[in-house]
Amino acid sequence: MNRKKLQKLTDSLTKNCKHFSKFEVKCLINLFYNLVGEVTERQGVIIGLDRNAFRNILHMTFGMTDDMIMDRVFRGFDKDNDGCISVTEWVYGLSVFLRGTLEEKMKYCFEVFDLNGDSFISKEEMFHMLKNSLLKQPSEEDPDEGIKDLVEITLKKMDHDHDGKLSFADYEQAVREETLLLEAFGPCLPDPKVTACVHRTETKTPYRSSSPGLPGLASDQMSHIHLQRTPSKRERQPRNRAGPYL
Repeated sequence: MNRKKLQKLTDSLTKNCKHFSKFEVKCLINLFYNLVGEVTERQGVIIGLDRNAFRNILHMTFGMTDDMIMDRVFRGFDKDNDGCISVTEWVYGLSVFLRGTLEEKMKYCFEVFDLNGDSFISKEEMFHMLKNSLLKQPSEEDPDEGIKDLVEITLKKMDHDHDGKLSFADYEQAVREETLLLEAFGPCLPDPKVTACVHRTETKTPYRSSSPGLPGLASDQMSHIHLQRTPSKRERQPRNRAGPYL
């Protein structure tokens, strides 16, 4: 992308981007084209991150391991449902994913957890998500029964209108009372140990990011986005942040 097009795109995206500065938006645009540019342009298809490429970023950079949740996060970013994440979806999606307000994150998480898109989180959806995110204990004879019990406990705590399913109003009220319930059904936001750092560099030596899965930006851009992860046990096993609080 030439400098004029980059500047125009940066200006356009910055206008509606609440949580990134113009400098950061430009960095993210460059990073996006660094990730997808060569292959997609050569094939002559729509430039964007496909499901596999995006899942790789979620896993390698943010330590996500739950296939179902990663698929739902992809759908949350892919607003036009065309099967790939455009540069606009990339910037706006990361804005909420990394720096969103509680209100934005509640809407995002609810959308992730609403597996069939009917604006409710049903018992069946809770069961499938909790089954994926909880570790099976070797001593358990029937782990499904324990998950069913957890679903009932969850409903008792979060289903304020007692209709056997969670509406956004139920979910919002529960999260405002206890923010750890934001990810009650699985981790769909960056681990707290992941920090998004914006660096400026004035060296002429080409820079490569140490973050797995995210190539660094060339130093001639005088900047780069570095998403840095502290290694954690979550790479080896899934977790449920809200579990102990239900």
